[in-house]
Amino acid sequence: MPLLASIPSPSQGVWNLGPIPIRAYALCIVLGVIVAVWIGERRWRARGGAPGTVTDLAVWAVPFGLVGGRLYHVITDWQLYFGADAPKRPVDALFIWEGGLGIWGAIALGALGVYIGCRRRGISFTAVADTLAPGIAVAQAIGRWGNYFNQELFGGPTDLPWGLRIDPGRPGTVPGVETYHPTFLYESLWDLALAGVLVLAGRRFGLRYGRLFALYVAGYTLGRFWVEGLRVDPAHHVLGLRLNQWTSIVIFLLALAYFWVTRDKSGDEPLGVTAEPAGGPADGDADPAHQRDQADESDLRDHDEASPGGDRTSGDDPGGAAAALEGADGTARDEAALSAGTPADTPAGTAADTAADAASAPAAEVGAASDREAGRR
Repeated sequence: MPLLASIPSPSQGVWNLGPIPIRAYALCIVLGVIVAVWIGERRWRARGGAPGTVTDLAVWAVPFGLVGGRLYHVITDWQLYFGADAPKRPVDALFIWEGGLGIWGAIALGALGVYIGCRRRGISFTAVADTLAPGIAVAQAIGRWGNYFNQELFGGPTDLPWGLRIDPGRPGTVPGVETYHPTFLYESLWDLALAGVLVLAGRRFGLRYGRLFALYVAGYTLGRFWVEGLRVDPAHHVLGLRLNQWTSIVIFLLALAYFWVTRDKSGDEPLGVTAEPAGGPADGDADPAHQRDQADESDLRDHDEASPGGDRTSGDDPGGAAAALEGADGTARDEAALSAGTPADTPAGTAADTAADAASAPAAEVGAASDREAGRR
């Protein structure tokens, strides 16, 4: 078979940046997480949620997911790390950058991390799950390319034009065979198609209350069952099927059951967003950053000058009370002076004016009212 009619494998999956190794597998996982968060943020804002929510929840989901994925891998492939004939050391179980993340454990513990984050923020867990479902599928599609760089988890021998060339001596290879089914590519394309179906189904049918996430789980496990059957890497078998195939069957049935049970579910799914009052800041506040009793002197002066009629009655104006009294009854002192027999323009009248100006506003008002009444009598 011509070598050009095949997919070549990378010559290396690790690049050294000085003393720091840069591993393609880890880069694929990180890129998948970034894309999933980006898609989730856009979908969450479109649903009416607060920006930054998905990013905050990722702080919980990512570490939980990494631990869960590694635990599932080590538990189901324990013979690789423990025992007298184990090809790896027990400490190698911690080296996640060398490959080996079980998607079932990653989703399970990752979901637990998201649930904890949702409870702390008062957000509906099912609303978040539905929002994240397409992004998770895309993240898995990207992450599968890490297997390509590691030359692992490939399928059986094939002479198809898209057969994947694998270096001789890799676990699962057959002597004399160079090309194998690129199961990483099959699953990656399946995940991308699933993401598109989820987006369309969500828009067309308005799936909520975790039903879109259940559809993602059912769709993924259906494809995973097929892809898993093509792989030739060492695995536990039960009744002729690989362990991951049985896991796919069980989770597929559970997803369908949840989808059916919640078909008539209704109610609110809180997004953790509190609406602001329609009127905005309280009327009359000089500065929306603080209340009127905390306003700066300049803020109050500008506010009072802009009030209707341009009247100024602030206690900071020494002549404010007297000016207000003049405006209310400009002839009060003249009438009082005439009734007492003293002309208003005499020195005595001037003294009376000065005394009246110096008096407080309440006292002046009372005096003016008494003088006016006396003049009428």
